Amino acid sequence: MVYQLIVAARPKQWIKNILLFLPLLFSKQIFDLSRFINTLLGFLIFCLVASAIYLLNDVKDRGEDRKHPIKCLRPVAAGLLPVSLAMASGIGLAVLGLGFSYFLKQNFFYIVGAYILLQILYTYILKNMVILDVFCVAAGFFIRVIAGGLVSEVSISHWLIICTILLSLFLALAKRRHEQVLLGENAVNHRKIIKEYSPYLLDQMIGVVTATTLISYILYTVSAETVSKFHTHGLLATVPFVLYGIFRYLYLVHQRQLGGSPEIILLTDKPLLVNTILWGITAFLIIYVFK
Repeated sequence: MVYQLIVAARPKQWIKNILLFLPLLFSKQIFDLSRFINTLLGFLIFCLVASAIYLLNDVKDRGEDRKHPIKCLRPVAAGLLPVSLAMASGIGLAVLGLGFSYFLKQNFFYIVGAYILLQILYTYILKNMVILDVFCVAAGFFIRVIAGGLVSEVSISHWLIICTILLSLFLALAKRRHEQVLLGENAVNHRKIIKEYSPYLLDQMIGVVTATTLISYILYTVSAETVSKFHTHGLLATVPFVLYGIFRYLYLVHQRQLGGSPEIILLTDKPLLVNTILWGITAFLIIYVFK
């Protein structure tokens, strides 16, 4: 039972919470011990509340998940984890996360509360509203970046906010397209909102967001604000990694029919993982070493 509870909490999804470290990295404060520790604590708190939401979502969607070829294996949908235990654990983790966040930073407490509220609204209402459902999925990524800035008490560049929003939308739209293609004619039986989309419509949206994301990131690397902050034009050297990463992800979505779980793709697709690591190393060296 404990094992099934851990599986339902989806620890692999915690990789998303690394986004909390982005504001600290790009503020040139990554070696500030107190800020780093606060960010690490924020990371752990988001792991708690994210798992809480997954448990509550699995309870709510257990009927629909049983009609999905992959989600039917989730402990609650498969009947391996009692609904009452999953619900109690979800509520307990949410309360625990909120309690820890309150004692860590007041502003961080508010953003954690906003994240939980948004996810609950998504689970019960917003996931059935076309386009807004995609925005809510993307907001989960965006809120993590804002939370990272609040818990570490560093300013967040408007460029970082723009790029995060666009990249989050890209991943959310790819996720929706994966569901559309994977389930085919049975998509509506799993989730009614999917009937409002088509692969063509989603491809159009993905095309717009992809181009905008690339342009925004390139403009960020060469902007006067960035050059003044880091005293270098070197961040332009990270553009090829971003370009390859997006193209590789599109390849996986269109040719491999993947995209349902960005965190799983990042961990299992070696070219994408290596590219992400190289981007991080290059950005770190440019910001902190070759400045």
